[in-house]
Amino acid sequence: MKVDLGIWDKLTKLVWCLIVIAVIIGVYLWYLPPIQQNERMRKEVMRLDAEIAKQEAIAKETHDAIEAMRDPKTIERIARDKLGYAKAGETVIRFEPSTNSTVH
Repeated sequence: MKVDLGIWDKLTKLVWCLIVIAVIIGVYLWYLPPIQQNERMRKEVMRLDAEIAKQEAIAKETHDAIEAMRDPKTIERIARDKLGYAKAGETVIRFEPSTNSTVH
């Protein structure tokens, strides 16, 4: 046997729906800051990973340059190019950039 409670039955259902919605919103608002912090930390980790890769590439280039400096021929080439040194009997010819830079 069903008893019709009229408006009270509908109001009770409405209140329960509002409570459920309020709980869902409350849980969402409770977990929103940790979710945002997690996203910020992920971006920071990605940025730091990229920085690590960049620094590792620089370290490799530096290591390769140091290894190359152990070869006497490399040091001789650098001395000739950068310092203008020459062996006895050699003539060094330098080309200066022109002051008139007209492009045709």
